[in-house]
Amino acid sequence: MTKNEIIETIKSHYSRDLRKQLIKTVLQHEQNKDMQDVEQQYNLLDQIFSYILKNTGWDMPENLKDWNSAPLQIMTEVFPQIESTLWYQDKKLLVSGSIDVKIDDDAKG
Repeated sequence: MTKNEIIETIKSHYSRDLRKQLIKTVLQHEQNKDMQDVEQQYNLLDQIFSYILKNTGWDMPENLKDWNSAPLQIMTEVFPQIESTLWYQDKKLLVSGSIDVKIDDDAKG
């Protein structure tokens, strides 16, 4: 699937109001440190993110110059203000960590 097809599919399954409300709820639970409730919201975001990863055919590139951040870009296009969530920041840290590990592996090998 193309990036636009994935975006349109997600938007057709989740209305704009629902997507905005999900992020608003995540931000509220994060602010209140209500981790039990925020976990439920994270699970939904993780499911959607997994769908994106699967349909973009994303994998760790052999060459970091070929790094593709399309899955996170799709999430930012689909979910307004997701960049403000700890969920998104955590995903960006995972990406950063993966890049660092890849660089270390390349330096050793």
